[in-house]
Amino acid sequence: MNTFTLSCARRILLCVVLTAGMAFSGAHAQGILNKIVPLEVNRMRLDNVLEILSNRGNFYFSYNSSIIKKDSIVSISASNKTVRQLLDQLFDNTYEFMESGNYVIIRKTPVRTPLITSQAYTEDKIYVVSGYVLDETSGEGLRDATVYEKHRLQSTFTNGKGYFEIHFKSKPVSTALTFSKEFYQDTTIVIQPKYNQQMRVAILPIEWNARMVTVSPEDFLARDSIVIAIQVDSIITTYGHLRNDSVKVERTLVGRIFVSSRQTIQSLNLKKFFTERPFQLSLLPGLSTHGWLNAQVVNKVSLNVLGGYSAGVNGVELAGWFNIDKKSVRWLQLAGWFNIVGGSVEGLQGAGIHNLVLDSFKGAQMAGISNVVRKKFTGLQSAGIYNHVGDSMKGAQLAGIANFTRKRMSGFQAAGIANVSGCEVSGVQVAGIVNYTRKLKGVQVGLINICDTSDGYSIGLINVVVKGYHQLVFSTNEVTNTNVAFKTGNRKLYSILQVGMQTGAKNKLYAYGYGIGKIFSLGKGWDMSPELLSQHLYLGDWDQLNVLSRLQLNFTYKLGKYFSLSAGPCFSVYYSEQKAAISGYKFDIAPSYHSFTMGGRVKGWFGWNASINLF
Repeated sequence: MNTFTLSCARRILLCVVLTAGMAFSGAHAQGILNKIVPLEVNRMRLDNVLEILSNRGNFYFSYNSSIIKKDSIVSISASNKTVRQLLDQLFDNTYEFMESGNYVIIRKTPVRTPLITSQAYTEDKIYVVSGYVLDETSGEGLRDATVYEKHRLQSTFTNGKGYFEIHFKSKPVSTALTFSKEFYQDTTIVIQPKYNQQMRVAILPIEWNARMVTVSPEDFLARDSIVIAIQVDSIITTYGHLRNDSVKVERTLVGRIFVSSRQTIQSLNLKKFFTERPFQLSLLPGLSTHGWLNAQVVNKVSLNVLGGYSAGVNGVELAGWFNIDKKSVRWLQLAGWFNIVGGSVEGLQGAGIHNLVLDSFKGAQMAGISNVVRKKFTGLQSAGIYNHVGDSMKGAQLAGIANFTRKRMSGFQAAGIANVSGCEVSGVQVAGIVNYTRKLKGVQVGLINICDTSDGYSIGLINVVVKGYHQLVFSTNEVTNTNVAFKTGNRKLYSILQVGMQTGAKNKLYAYGYGIGKIFSLGKGWDMSPELLSQHLYLGDWDQLNVLSRLQLNFTYKLGKYFSLSAGPCFSVYYSEQKAAISGYKFDIAPSYHSFTMGGRVKGWFGWNASINLF
């Protein structure tokens, strides 16, 4: 017994079991439609009438909202009629009512049409199959349904009246045509080869969940009904589930430009059918060795002269301009312009302009301008301008302008302007201007570093930790008697921005600088803070370089939550290129009583520092 015979036997057995089950279910509840339920309503919405009937009869209604006008106004007065008679009065003869368990299912009466309308043997090398594809519930022709043969990868569309025509080479093998359309059940028909034939095929709409209404005796929505598909003779009907992501790449901006509306419709029709082939060659989407079904084929080798539109790749894909893949890509994908992948990517992906992956990525991704991965990323991401990861990133991001990771970044980010991690950084961020993350567990190096909380280190001119260490300091020392500083960061490392001055009519001095510090706890109420500070001194001439560097040790005592006092020794090193004093400005900075020379223009000395600290 061959595989095909076994398959048919299994299907027939399944049909017998399902039929027996449905027969038993019907026998168990066959009294619902024959039950007498008094009903009297005047000018009431149809859906409200069904609720009343469901409550009084203690059973459920299930129907597709797209086939029933729920807001229709009806009136009825009956005291001795069955449920079936009431439903016949509420609905016209184009509806039928079926019992299943404690459910009464309302549906349009199917339009039965003959399958083969004409058939003629031909000696030609080509035979033609044509006909109409109809909606089984309405009998109307279906526009843009896909008619295809899976093994030969031949396909066509129906026109506005539901008409199709497809040509096959005469081979002594059976051929199966599949009829598919979005929101309809797939139907496959085995046709006889070498016969020109015409047919009429009616396919069932899917009673999909969003349109299914269940009316219960308790006035709440019960769980959705299940539609069961059954094989009859040579027709195999398959239940199709809706998938909102069936045309993800087609909805992108580039997808809308390079994928035609006809190809998008076919992707919606054939979202359940995919096959594999070893090789394909294409000039543009639709002009391929796989024809219009190229977008349903996963290839091992895919060569696109200009651009290609495939189901996926499990090997190598190369394109002069672009590659568009609906599902996943593995190993190698290169394009002169861009790559768009609807699934995940594993391996190396390179593009001259842009890469877009709508799922996750593992490997190396490189582009001349930008890379975008919508979900998780593991590996190396490098772009001339911008990298984007929509979930977490583990590895390295390198960009000329900016890197973005929506969630956790574990690894290394380097950008010319900005790095952003929306959740947590447990690696290193290096940026020319700004780094940002919510929680820092690693290191930030940049002009401006911003985070919400920090257990790591921020190294830059301005370090902002929103829930960290902030202090406004008023201090004095042996060089400048009035100083104001702002310290921000955390106890592991904080930055210092300080300005100061020496008052006096003949000894003026102005200073500004930057420093870093760290806090050590010495016990209850006491801290010790070593700080390194570098300042530029203005002594009346901006062209002269005067730099004062100080290593100071502050001992701090907390007098309250927002107030503390600090004092401690310091060691200063002063470098000056100014050779003469400017009138009104101080010239000799080093204290004469204990300074010492460390070189031609460098002096050093020991001094002191004292401050009042707020916050």
